[in-house]
Amino acid sequence: MQTLPIEKLAAIGRRHEEIAARLASNVDGETFVALSRELAELDPVVAAIAAYRAAEHEFADLDALLADDATDAEMRALAEEERGTLEERLARLAHDIRLALLPRDVADEHGAILEVRAGTGGDEAALFAGALFRMYSRYADLKGWKVEVLSLSEGTMGGYKEIVAEIRGKGVFARLKFESGVHRVQRVPETEASGRIHTSAATVAVLPEAQEVDIAINEADLKIDTMRSQGAGGQHVNKTESAIRITHLPSGIVVMVQEERSQHKNRAKAMAMLRAKLYDEERRRKDADRAADRRSQVGSGDRSERIRTYNFPQGRVTDHRINLTLYKLDQMMEGLALDEVVDALTTEHQAALLAEAGA
Repeated sequence: MQTLPIEKLAAIGRRHEEIAARLASNVDGETFVALSRELAELDPVVAAIAAYRAAEHEFADLDALLADDATDAEMRALAEEERGTLEERLARLAHDIRLALLPRDVADEHGAILEVRAGTGGDEAALFAGALFRMYSRYADLKGWKVEVLSLSEGTMGGYKEIVAEIRGKGVFARLKFESGVHRVQRVPETEASGRIHTSAATVAVLPEAQEVDIAINEADLKIDTMRSQGAGGQHVNKTESAIRITHLPSGIVVMVQEERSQHKNRAKAMAMLRAKLYDEERRRKDADRAADRRSQVGSGDRSERIRTYNFPQGRVTDHRINLTLYKLDQMMEGLALDEVVDALTTEHQAALLAEAGA
């Protein structure tokens, strides 16, 4: 049987009891919310620990029964069979507890800023970027999330040269954070008369949405420009200067939003984008491994730097990071099969964290 960090489990139990006792007393509203959130996070861990300890007691009872010379052969056979089943259950419970004890990514419960950009492949890359964005939009619909486009630049044949959207909902970043990188497509373009298979690519970046409490922005560090919104082909969407471009002088980050007719609304959206980018920068500074991983994932948009390939002639999608291939391309592009890939990537990530922790 696997051993668990007994002292840490005992400390979790004590903290759980302490929070429950404080919630039963008179605490102010803000403290009550914070403690309730912490208690909700600890509840499943405490339940798993209790189940593990109960199974341990059962295991000890079976060992005592097997060690007793008075135990008859029939009872001994039943005890041996139950012992094997219980040993498997203990291993599963220990694994669940180890997962629950892994350091949590505080951004997992946040919404996200999704950026999809056409890479190598010209018009076909823009069409593929559009298909990817539709895939994520449909996936968000299935999850009950809200998608709001912040900025876009359409391709000449359709799709997008780039599109940036805000996705709001519970656990958005946790589900989408592994999507950052270069996505490659292999298919016959509709415009290709000879029917040859073309390869093109699009880059995806997923940034955790930051709240005002997560990152402070000094207004003196901002350069804010207003201009007329531009539509497809360069025509003016309206005659007022409602488009907003914000430059964060210390970092050089530039964001622009022109989707709304209201300058005030565009400014609010631009600030949300800027906050997310600065928050991501801060996270990357604090975690050098995450920084190196993100930079290597997104790359330059070149076909060779891919994390996933969508092969239309064969109807398959392959995630190269975990060597997972699904022959469910149609379901994938509808957002229906994306959970299978996300679950596999999450499991692989958890396994890596467990290995680092020596668990």
